[in-house]
Order: sequence, then structure tokens, then C-alpha cells
Amino acid sequence: MVLLVTALGGVVLWQNDYDMKTERLTIRQGGHVLHAVLSTPVESGERHPLVVMIHGDAAVDATHEDGYLPMWETYARAGYATLSWAKPGVDGAPGNWLDQSMDDRADEAAAAIAWARARPDLDAGRIGLWGVSQAGWVLPKIAKRTSVAFVMAVSPAINWLRQGRYNLLAELKDRDASPATVRRELDERDRVLGLLKRRASYQEYVRVMGGAQGMSPNRWIFIGKNFTSDATDDLLALRGTPVLLALAGHDRNVDTTDTEAVYREQLESGGKLTVRHYPDADHSMVKDALARSELKSTLVFLFAPRSVFAHRYLDDQNRFLRGLRP
Repeated sequence: MVLLVTALGGVVLWQNDYDMKTERLTIRQGGHVLHAVLSTPVESGERHPLVVMIHGDAAVDATHEDGYLPMWETYARAGYATLSWAKPGVDGAPGNWLDQSMDDRADEAAAAIAWARARPDLDAGRIGLWGVSQAGWVLPKIAKRTSVAFVMAVSPAINWLRQGRYNLLAELKDRDASPATVRRELDERDRVLGLLKRRASYQEYVRVMGGAQGMSPNRWIFIGKNFTSDATDDLLALRGTPVLLALAGHDRNVDTTDTEAVYREQLESGGKLTVRHYPDADHSMVKDALARSELKSTLVFLFAPRSVFAHRYLDDQNRFLRGLRP
């Protein structure tokens, strides 16, 4: 038994040893204080192009609890550094991410890019973005503030309200909800939307809805700042920029048909849009069969973390980045 435990521990250590260097640092730029991690290829001696990570929703630390590491290794093997930071209020970082609008998030990222451009080990002219889900509203706003060399958009949302309705209906379908339940949930959603449109206070929300319904005061403020978000017009800032759009076959959060149609309409004429579909993926590009089982996903992430992601997802990102190098 001791030998078995030792062997398993060795496998975990081996599988979680990544081919890159990492450095924890604090970025102070433009009034922002970011608790960040910079990963770089093992090979030194050249200025590395950079991937800047833009998180999705929720309280996310710089490494997404190490979930980003297989991607960072993929980028390092393509010759790229990666920069990521904890959301405000997460992992000791100052502030509160629920106070942020999408414009605030874009300002924060633009400040991080300005910091990166001043580093002698990073190539100031080859800095691009990776973003998932909610980042779909942030990525083009960053491009309106500062030049970006490329974008990798993973399951990006387009319109907050359409996305919310799609997500609700997908979850109800998963639960095999009755038609009466679907009508009731949609009616409740409409009541919440009415409160948001008239800028109701949290106290009014609780009174009208008959309770908090799992909504915190800070979350109510966050939604109030962002529920009108729509990336359609902002996407024009990416026209002519190389964009890799990654879409999942089992996305219950974002309507990928809508996302692909809008991206093609806004960006295809620029000639730099690449669309990739991953039939076995969930919203986060994790294999859907794993995502549906907490035990399976935990074990695979522990013993074979590079296998968590959908087939071809990491390879396609590596190929995309290598194709950008001169």
C-alpha cells in the first residue's frame, strides 16, 4: 500500500510538472494593482510574444486554481509567454470584482498590457488576448483601447440578455422541466429584468421576489452595471485582427450558433477569422463527459490534467499561435 501511494504521488507530481517558467508579481500601472503570474518558455534569450488572459465570470485567481496551466504550457511550447492576474478581491488582490463593469475590466487589461510593453523580455508588438465566456464582452473593448496582435475567444457571449435566456432554457431542458415550470421561470426572469431596467435597489428586488433567491447585494449591483452588455458593435474593433473562435458542442451557457453568426457577420470580411468547433466540449472546453462528473473530472485533473480539455483544443491553439510567428 505504501508503494502504491508513493507511485501514485509520483504520477501526480510528474503530470503536474509543466514545461515553462512562472513568476508571481504585482503589477502597479495606471491606478491598478494586480496580483499576477507571468509564465515564460524555458528557452530564454529572445523577446517573447505574450498571451494576456481575460477570465470569465466568478471569483477567479491568476491560475484558475491551476486549471490554466496546461494552456500556458501549450503557449510556452509555441514560444509565447502568458500573463494572468487574480480578479479584484480574489487571492488577496485589492478591490471587489463585483464592482466592475465590462469597461472597468477592459481598462484593467489595457493597464496590464501597458505594463507588459515596458518589459524588455516581452515583444511589445506581439501581445494578444485569450478570453472565455463573459470575456466576450471585454475582449473587443480592450482592442478599442490598445492594439492587440491576436485574439483567442473561447465560448464568448454576445448579448447579455439573449445569453441569460438561452442559459435558463438550457438548464431547464437538462432538468426535464415541465412546460408549466418553464413558463414560471421565464415569468420570474421577466420580473427581474423589469427591476433591472428601472434600476431598482437590492431591497426592492428582495421584496418583489419574496426573498433573495440566491442573489447577493454585490451580485445585484454587478448585474445592474452589465445587463445591457452587447459585443456586436465592439467586435468591429477586431476586424483585420487574427481571431480564433472556439465553440463547444455542449455549451449550456452560450448560444454558439448566435455567437458564430455574429462573429462571422462582423469579422469574416476582414479575412482573419478562424472558427473551430469542439463537439465533445462543454462551455469551458472541458470534455463534457468529465464535466458532468465531479469525481471523474477531479481524478483526471489530478492524474492527467492535459487530458481534461476537448480533443484538439490545445493543439489548435498551439497551431494558431505558431502560425502568427514571423
